[in-house]
Amino acid sequence: VMVKCCYSLTLPRPGDLIEIFRIGYEHWAIYVEDDCVVHLAAPSKGEEFEVGSITSVFSNRAVVKYSRLEDVLHGCSWKINNKLDGTYLPLPVDQILQRTRKMINKIVQYSLIEGNCEHFVNDLRYGVHVNANVSEMLCTDLLFVCLFSFLSFFLFFFLVF
Repeated sequence: VMVKCCYSLTLPRPGDLIEIFRIGYEHWAIYVEDDCVVHLAAPSKGEEFEVGSITSVFSNRAVVKYSRLEDVLHGCSWKINNKLDGTYLPLPVDQILQRTRKMINKIVQYSLIEGNCEHFVNDLRYGVHVNANVSEMLCTDLLFVCLFSFLSFFLFFFLVF
């Protein structure tokens, strides 16, 4: 039984990116087949780990898991989000799936800023290791720093003279 998306009646197709809305962050997966996805999860020693959990944020490595979409959702809402299709050309579906299947059960480096679950799925779909959210955040932070520096200089100049 396909897990219904709260944002669309469209069912995912192989190679589609799935954005899962967790409390305080988004988790990303890539749809493979038969209601199953591939995604990053935090590794743990000797016990079953919670797939797609926030604990992966605090680890420097992750395990590539093949899971039922329903098991990854944990009751959270989701949507198909191939938002970079307008910026990058997706690889052919058979190549996306081949690359994705090769990664299952591998341990990969994880970094919240340079190598997170969104980077991972974008690399599989587009062949580009990018995270639009981090890029937007960094641009916003840089703009804030520039604006703050300008205002500080202006206030200093105004108060001194």
